[in-house]
Amino acid sequence: MALSLMNRRYRSRRVGLHTVTELRAEGNYTLWLRFNDGLEGHVYLGELVASNGVLSDETAFGRVSIDPVSNAVTWGGGIRIDPEVLYHNLVNKAAVPLH
Repeated sequence: MALSLMNRRYRSRRVGLHTVTELRAEGNYTLWLRFNDGLEGHVYLGELVASNGVLSDETAFGRVSIDPVSNAVTWGGGIRIDPEVLYHNLVNKAAVPLH
């Protein structure tokens, strides 16, 4: 709940940008995210984990959080992902037609 209150406090600095409102780490290096406009879904980050030794185990990956100022998705060791990148990943997945 504290993260939610802190995000509201700093939201004005991110006018026009997408804000992560909920986040959880799931198995197989996947994040479930919900954004302020209601978009939600899963993003696979296995490629990031493969290139970064800090997140090489799922316990470390599970310690994900939201930076209350920048709204970046963060882990220990200074690893940060801009929420706009994650948002566009979800939008692009949703736009792919199913066969």
